[in-house]
Amino acid sequence: MGPFEAIVLGIVQGLTEFLPISSSGHLRIVPALFKWTDPGAAFTAVIQLGTTLALLIYFRKDIWLITSTWVRSLFNKELRSDHAARMGWFVIAGTIPIGLLGVAFKNQIETSARNLWLIAVMLIVLGLVLLLAEKLGRRERMVSDLTLKDALIIGGAQALALIPGSSRSGTTITAGMFLGLTREAAARFSFLLSIPAVLASGLFTLGDIGKTDAAGHAAVGWTPTLIAAAVAFVVGYASIAWLLRYLTSHSTVVFSAYRVIVGVAVIGLLAGNVISSTK
Repeated sequence: MGPFEAIVLGIVQGLTEFLPISSSGHLRIVPALFKWTDPGAAFTAVIQLGTTLALLIYFRKDIWLITSTWVRSLFNKELRSDHAARMGWFVIAGTIPIGLLGVAFKNQIETSARNLWLIAVMLIVLGLVLLLAEKLGRRERMVSDLTLKDALIIGGAQALALIPGSSRSGTTITAGMFLGLTREAAARFSFLLSIPAVLASGLFTLGDIGKTDAAGHAAVGWTPTLIAAAVAFVVGYASIAWLLRYLTSHSTVVFSAYRVIVGVAVIGLLAGNVISSTK
């Protein structure tokens, strides 16, 4: 992988990680369109550390408050009812499903789950589910109204993001809206919830950079990976700020429409043998 390809994929990661349109799906679709080699699951996981760093900086005050209050609540019973302490437990609980399934299905995630037919179908189906959540969700509850049950449900939805084309933010925002959260509240919890999972995934696969993966994808070295991660960080930071502002006064219908259009287009290109489903 050359620098140009790394920059393009870094931009793709930064633009799509926080929008509910699937960054992992786009990191599979874009190389296929340009006839580039699939960079593989390890490259995808590691460059997500760039966008996670953007999250850590953007939500640094929230993260510090949640983490410090949660730690202190372990020794101070009076703090256990504090919203920040409860958020700590919610993030931990919501991370368990994707953690367990990620380890259990690591091989499938690196191989069969990267098939473009599956990605296209997931784009379409979950795009329609997002549209349904937009139409049926009450959008009355705030982040402060979250319960442990909500966190587990949203965490279960996050586990679907192990399949490229699903979208981590898409599945969790959709689940949050079905539970009555406002769009912005659903997005905010979605972003906070993603941090432990993405950090763990990226750090766990650092050792795979430069190695051929289980699907036989050509190894991507450290230089292009770091370039892509750096670009993803810059673009991702801007994407977070934009999306949170956008969702305060706009619906998610445009993202549903985009998902369906891209999914149908990919199916058309696959059916016409313009792109390959597995390379």
